[in-house]
Amino acid sequence: MNVNNRSSVISVDNLSLTFETRDGPVHALSDIDLDVQDGDFVSLIGPSGCGKTTLLRVIADLEQATGGSMLVNGVTPAEARINRAYGYVFQAASLYPWRTIANNIALPLEIMGVDSATRKQRIEDNLALVNLTDFGKKYPWQLSGGMQQRASIARALAVEPDLLLMDEPFGALDEIVRDHLNEQLLSLWAKTNKTVVFVTHSIPEAVYLSTHIVVMSPRPGRIHDVIVSDLPRERSLDIRETPEFLKLANRVRDGLRAGHSYDEAV
Repeated sequence: MNVNNRSSVISVDNLSLTFETRDGPVHALSDIDLDVQDGDFVSLIGPSGCGKTTLLRVIADLEQATGGSMLVNGVTPAEARINRAYGYVFQAASLYPWRTIANNIALPLEIMGVDSATRKQRIEDNLALVNLTDFGKKYPWQLSGGMQQRASIARALAVEPDLLLMDEPFGALDEIVRDHLNEQLLSLWAKTNKTVVFVTHSIPEAVYLSTHIVVMSPRPGRIHDVIVSDLPRERSLDIRETPEFLKLANRVRDGLRAGHSYDEAV
């Protein structure tokens, strides 16, 4: 991939979102400007309530902005959704327990009207991508939490999206499993060259995975800093002990603290 000739996948200009409630307006996002280019791995990090997931949901057209603009692959989020331009991985795997793993992966393809031969091939290909080749006939309850999330990723990739949106998919898993899935996700990203937008509360996870780390501050959610990583694309977990990694992690941590301080001073 020529990193010097990449296109913009997500373009956000002065975006805001206000929820109207019985108790008055809730300002969820304010003055968001962001550009995500083809092949980027972008992590959104910030405290609870800062609008990370809300911003992801606006990209996915699950929420609608009340101000500003956003383009996804050059069209509105609603058009991108209709075009099936993205796959979405939720915090929970959200697999149907009465369907096998293969049939869970097949579900969006069935809805799209994809023929059976193509469905079969995509199921096989994406099970292999997430190292679940031998588990297609299993049911979700027969898999560990980490394996269920890998199946959820395979389902999102089966529609062959340009963009993968991930809402803290490993947050409920223990640290050892989370580390393993982080390694696998980086490997998957390297194989597919997908553009990824990833929500997390974890500083080490954000720094380890990302080309760009978007630090958000709360009430309403704003972008406090966008940190470009200079770490190599191929990274083992050992990189977390290097001075370069720790420098990036400290900058993220400082940004989170400054974002809180700025908000409290307003």
